[in-house]
Amino acid sequence: MTNPNFTVADYLLTRLKQLDVTEVFQIPGDYVKHFTQALEYFPGIETIGCANELDAGYAADAYARTRGLAAISLQYGVSTYSALNAVAGAYVERSPIVVISATPGADARNITDMYGVLYHHSTGNLQADEDIYRHVTVGAITLSTSQGAPEKIDNLIIAALTHQRPVYIACYKEVWGEPCPEPDGTPLSAIIPKSEPLALQNALTQAWSQITAAKQPLIFAGVEILRHGLAPLLQEIIDASGFLYTTTSLGKTVLDEKGDKFIGTYADAASLDSVVKTVAASDCYLTLGTIMTDDYLYFIENQYAKCVLANTEQVRAGFFIYEGVTMRDFMEGLLNLFKTSVPGNGVPAYPLPMVAPPQPKFPEPWKSNSDKQWDDQPEVITYNRFFENASKFLENNNLLSETIMTYGVSCSLYVATNLYGLYQNSFISSTAWQCIGFETGAAMGAQLGSGKRAWAIAGDGGFMMICQSLSTLARNNLNAVIFVMSNQVYAIEQVYVDITSFQPGPEHKFDAFDILPKWDYMALAKAFNADGHRVTTISELNNVLKIVAGTKDKPTLVEVVIPQKDLPNQMYRLGTMP
Repeated sequence: MTNPNFTVADYLLTRLKQLDVTEVFQIPGDYVKHFTQALEYFPGIETIGCANELDAGYAADAYARTRGLAAISLQYGVSTYSALNAVAGAYVERSPIVVISATPGADARNITDMYGVLYHHSTGNLQADEDIYRHVTVGAITLSTSQGAPEKIDNLIIAALTHQRPVYIACYKEVWGEPCPEPDGTPLSAIIPKSEPLALQNALTQAWSQITAAKQPLIFAGVEILRHGLAPLLQEIIDASGFLYTTTSLGKTVLDEKGDKFIGTYADAASLDSVVKTVAASDCYLTLGTIMTDDYLYFIENQYAKCVLANTEQVRAGFFIYEGVTMRDFMEGLLNLFKTSVPGNGVPAYPLPMVAPPQPKFPEPWKSNSDKQWDDQPEVITYNRFFENASKFLENNNLLSETIMTYGVSCSLYVATNLYGLYQNSFISSTAWQCIGFETGAAMGAQLGSGKRAWAIAGDGGFMMICQSLSTLARNNLNAVIFVMSNQVYAIEQVYVDITSFQPGPEHKFDAFDILPKWDYMALAKAFNADGHRVTTISELNNVLKIVAGTKDKPTLVEVVIPQKDLPNQMYRLGTMP
């Protein structure tokens, strides 16, 4: 018999708790009140009230990347539309979020039909939210009744886990509070599809012929390996083959960056020289779990035929595409071939005795026309000097294993891809969706989801978009650190508008639309109940890093003042690519 006090909202929350979702990010609203009231009193799940929808959405995205699943509760219309950008980023970058909402109920719909009333937060099309979210989820439903709710909720969560992408579930206003049967005690899990045997065999045969013919093969790993729990399998392939490996920027820290097989992250022209040379010299790319964005357009156009590729969208070897073959089965098949292959007849002995070129722990010094002016000013903070000193501090104080970094798209992101020696899943970025401001909102979800301290490195333009997240961090007593690289311009935008603006001299000016307002960051930190520090020299930066290390129960905002025309060579190379 159904417990009359157990509701549809309780059912969803129980399923989330079974999957270790212990926080739900929330924006309140009247339509969704039955869910939010259930959430407030549900044992084992904490409500994280957020300043706005992007704050909640970015946090949920980062939480899902670290915990395996996240949930966000939103008001209908005005709230779901505001969160759409964050959910779209999660969809593109494979982050499973359960988006929860509610719509005008049956009574309101009847009144609309009779009198043509336009209800608040509605466009007039009460199906619009679901229709829009179908474009950025792998499942979207609106429940008009509690009948059948358990099965529909289960199917959505299974879809999120299977595809590692968001889902959307709304109810008529009253349905979240309606009675519902309780679920069993078994957590839901992803569906693991199986390959068509003959197609898998054909794919492996063709791939193996390319791999064994190669003289300098290379593994190119991406974020889907991490999302689908295939990192141990990837490590086995590396060990069995002896191949060197690199990662995409989005896939950075798919494994611990230790050992002698990791050459560094490949970020196209932003990469270290040694990485670029090693990638260019390869004659076969075993590309696993990668999302190939236009950051890699040059690589794709020039190396397509040399790729053996397997991700959730496609398996191919050279120009041959194989339908009905899964990434997991393909990787398991390759591992078996590496372990059982018999040397001879052109087949090399595995593992190959390959050793990656030595990598620096920190970005190598860069020299470009825009950098020479700082040669005689060693105390001036530049992008690369910031990362060199901050990274040394984390390394020397054994804090790397306890730190998770978040990045939106900014100059800092492309400098940070050069870092080496980070721990698995400690580098979270909006590298494919490329959202300015992601890093600050993501810090909360990254810290709550991982249990590690979040360091967000933001551009000042990105921070201005989502600065309220600092207040949410303070509200929840989280000691995340937000570093704002303060140069008062949208530097990354200016690079692609007119890179000559970074040359010395007053005749080289930034476009007016890339100039930012001047903020008093220390006053803002105080207003949001966070610690605040402003650093203008390397010595000040190193002193503040020591202070920040001891902060326990509140966030810290650090304004890092850099020259307006500081252009890291990573961005210079990207901005001058043909």
